[in-house]
Amino acid sequence: MPNRSLKPILPPSPSGCPMDSLLRLIMGQWTCYILWVLCSQGPQRFGALRRSIPGLSAKVLTERLRLLEESHIVYREHVPSIPPQVTYGLTERGKELLTAMEELFKIAKRWHDEDYVSVDTDYDTHNG
Repeated sequence: MPNRSLKPILPPSPSGCPMDSLLRLIMGQWTCYILWVLCSQGPQRFGALRRSIPGLSAKVLTERLRLLEESHIVYREHVPSIPPQVTYGLTERGKELLTAMEELFKIAKRWHDEDYVSVDTDYDTHNG
């Protein structure tokens, strides 16, 4: 019999749909951005991670990291030193999101570039 944890790793879905459960987890406020930084920049100390995400408070970052850690997507490595060193990175489960995150980045970049080309074209047309 497979070894299962007593607590589900993903949040429950009212519909019982696995995709709904995953989206409820990763689409929380700031969560995708945190995952993107860890995907694109690798393991980060808490302070560096916070500085990488403008506008994110330490409280919310802590809450999101705990949630991702409980879901086995992010690991927390604590080195008891003065000051304490805490590093966060993606677990094997978290690394499974790399391809999806990279594809979302490609779409985001393309849309961003298209929007700015459109804005520049509109400006040139009206101010010709």
